[in-house]
Amino acid sequence: MVPPDDVAPDARPPRLTDLVALCRRLNEEHARYVVIGGMAIIQAGFVRATEDIDLLVDTSPENIARVRQALRSLPDRAIDEMADSDLDHYVVVRVADEIVVALMKAACGIEYHEASRSVTDMVIDGINIPFASPRLLWRTKQTVRDKDRLDRAFLASILSPDDRS
Repeated sequence: MVPPDDVAPDARPPRLTDLVALCRRLNEEHARYVVIGGMAIIQAGFVRATEDIDLLVDTSPENIARVRQALRSLPDRAIDEMADSDLDHYVVVRVADEIVVALMKAACGIEYHEASRSVTDMVIDGINIPFASPRLLWRTKQTVRDKDRLDRAFLASILSPDDRS
């Protein structure tokens, strides 16, 4: 595990193939999650890099067990360092494996149950991936971070004023 603002020294930036493989495992475990952050903004059409895969997850004990099992498919099994209660105590739990997977209970106050009603399902290489919709991304990007400001500028260009309220 790494602190939220630190880059994992041995992790590499994730590729789309990493996201597909991870979502394949999450789906096989019947985990409840939504892809948010950089990977979702890229799928919405904004060309930019990302350092991790951000997942908003249902934090029920059963679902956390499913997420843990899926993340054990990563080579270093870094998920084994996460305590079951970590998502209740930290805003972001960064699982620093070959790639970094950032797990969140909420993003800008939006928890999984609410977010799950505003996803854009995309099938990539035969795998269904629940991405945050542009409107949901807008709501989760209301921070002071520079990259969120840039993401908001992109989202403002594709969303109507009503969708941004």
